[in-house]
Amino acid sequence: MKTFGGPVLFLDRSDINTDEIIPAKYLTEVDKAALKPYLLEDLKMDGFDRNGGALKTARVIVTRKNFGCGSSREHAPWALEVNDINVVIAENFARIFRQNMFNCGLLAVELPAETIGGIFRFAGAAGAGCAVGLRKKTLTFSRADGKTLDVPFTLSPFDEALVTAGGWVEFADARY
Repeated sequence: MKTFGGPVLFLDRSDINTDEIIPAKYLTEVDKAALKPYLLEDLKMDGFDRNGGALKTARVIVTRKNFGCGSSREHAPWALEVNDINVVIAENFARIFRQNMFNCGLLAVELPAETIGGIFRFAGAAGAGCAVGLRKKTLTFSRADGKTLDVPFTLSPFDEALVTAGGWVEFADARY
């Protein structure tokens, strides 16, 4: 099973679509690794520098609502996966994107807007981390001063089984 958690990239914007996650011009790629350098290439957001260290070290993204809207391409979760980002935390996700995350063995955590706002206020700066307790369904955010914030989350048994297995293919291989 993957280890979930690590340094956090905060994207304080709603409606980040799949074209911003991985531009359509790269959809001819069938090798996930080929997508790696293009993650968030077209994301335009005040304060976001895709060439900065935050994207290179991030393992977790915290964002606002409707993450992954747009087309239903599986390339968007692939681009996250090959960049070692295995957790996205948002108010909600586009339905197909969310399922593609679980199908790839990645964790898509939905939290209420108030909780997301609290996470941004508590830890929304460079150097914040997030540890994921998958069994206990807890996210522990930490910041440079050593303070932590525990946030519970829910996950359906099926989605947990997909994540634990490493994705849909591994889940199916183990059962069928």
